[in-house]
Amino acid sequence: MDVAASLCANTHMRNSLIALMAEAGQMIMGVYQQDDVGLSIKDDASPVTKADLAAHHLLVAGLSRLTEQIKVVSEEDPASLIIPKQHDVFWLIDPLDGTKEFLQRNGEFTTNLALIEDGRPSLGFVGVPVTGAIYWGGPGLGAHVVENGAGHPLTTQPKPDGRIRVLASKSHLNEATRSFIAHLDEEVTLIQAGSSLKFLKLALGEADIYPRMAPTCEWDTAAAEAVLDGAGGHLVRLDGRPMNYGKDDILNPSFVAYGPNMPA
Repeated sequence: MDVAASLCANTHMRNSLIALMAEAGQMIMGVYQQDDVGLSIKDDASPVTKADLAAHHLLVAGLSRLTEQIKVVSEEDPASLIIPKQHDVFWLIDPLDGTKEFLQRNGEFTTNLALIEDGRPSLGFVGVPVTGAIYWGGPGLGAHVVENGAGHPLTTQPKPDGRIRVLASKSHLNEATRSFIAHLDEEVTLIQAGSSLKFLKLALGEADIYPRMAPTCEWDTAAAEAVLDGAGGHLVRLDGRPMNYGKDDILNPSFVAYGPNMPA
């Protein structure tokens, strides 16, 4: 975690990374407001738009300029997947997390940027293009938000008494996840949200638990896990162990994420 601490201790560097995330969000919103978003389908059958690609190129160029010694792995650059085999420290980005939500015009998409050190996310930035807010944090770094040009520590709302608030994906609520929710001991209020916004809701205390039994990739979770960790929450695999990043297989196992108000 030394690299993350060093980057955050440098106020100019931290602000430059936040500004880069904000610029990516503005670029995405420019495409969002167009009638033709340049939709195409990738080899894995997932959608991609010119917003995904424009944000990808912007982030890779910006990171290469700001931290030229740190390589970048991006969802939109399959050739970059070799980097974790060669480097213990790398950036991991999802330029547009929630492309389906982007296409549905519901605003529930994010930009994810994580620093991976020795298989774990040590620093994460999650941008919310529709609001312009940038959330950032990591283990030992706390959790913070920059909105309307001002930054402040993220505040977690206390958990209300009664029902447990469970998050589920808007696009990927499968039977395995439904079964997990059905076996919870408490009465459940189901909250659906897209992209990394689910983790932000946990960090903010707007929800309590997020079980995910449907497929995700490392770039879907790394940045938001770092922010959640900084806020006092945690994410674990079903066997209770932490998630590993930079694996040969970019797919994550099933996991459960908990907000700061939930016991570890």
